[in-house]
Amino acid sequence: MLSRKNKLLLFKLLSLFSVVRGYNILVITFAQYLASIYILSPNIPLRKVVLDVNLFLIVTASALTIASGYIINNFYDAEKDLINKPTKSMLDRLVSQRFKLTTYFILNFLTVFAASYISFKAVLFFSAYIFGIWIYSHKLKRIPFVGNLVSSTLAIAPFFVVFVYYQNFQTVIFVHALFLFLLILAREMIKDLENMAGDLAQNYKTIPIIYGAGVSKSIITSLIVLTLVPALLLIKSFDVGYMHYYFMACVALLILFLILLWKAEGKRHYVWLHNIIKFIIVVGVFSILLIDVDVVLNRIL
Repeated sequence: MLSRKNKLLLFKLLSLFSVVRGYNILVITFAQYLASIYILSPNIPLRKVVLDVNLFLIVTASALTIASGYIINNFYDAEKDLINKPTKSMLDRLVSQRFKLTTYFILNFLTVFAASYISFKAVLFFSAYIFGIWIYSHKLKRIPFVGNLVSSTLAIAPFFVVFVYYQNFQTVIFVHALFLFLLILAREMIKDLENMAGDLAQNYKTIPIIYGAGVSKSIITSLIVLTLVPALLLIKSFDVGYMHYYFMACVALLILFLILLWKAEGKRHYVWLHNIIKFIIVVGVFSILLIDVDVVLNRIL
């Protein structure tokens, strides 16, 4: 049996894991490696990509920056989260605000330290990334639509840095990126509907609060319709192997999403809609393996 002290330590570790959303970081790390192996460098031997020290440092720096970003976002949103996410918020509060800030600065230092082993340009990029997350959490997230746009841009930044590293400028990669960006932007808009109670209490000027849920739903509908464009292009105009089945399923799910969106009336419904988009994104990460199953098997075997 664990002692009371050990139980408290375990709960604090779980609290810190909750604050930095460790599960999200693991998915993003996995996605960066899969994108590097099967999309950005398909002709480079698997072993060479996996053992690439620079890629490892890029992924590590990305993970550290994202973790610190979740911490500073949690720090500024502490009061709002008490209303929107009371259960998670109580778990997060097992770790003090002072400890969170200390961890935030340590993670940022480690990020720059890791980036310094890559290049000076990497240091500049990750420094800008850290600043972008802070200014978003502190100021920009309160500005209607600008906050959503910046948040979505920051979310795809880890993939942008890997894309630049491999210097792969194929059109299909831009179409993939557009699909992901629009999907994330729609998710950010859904989160505003989901978090209306806390945003209203903390005087956040989000689109549903200023213009109403109807306007917010119309914007989300437009984003989903736009998302269908790259999805259909990836099915019809590009060779994405068996991954075209994933995009076909996405089209069906997004149409269902739109139907449910206009029937949604409360937070519970918006949480379901948020989870649908999250499901599409997570499944999309693993679907990268379907681009060329033969290549996947050959590179593993």
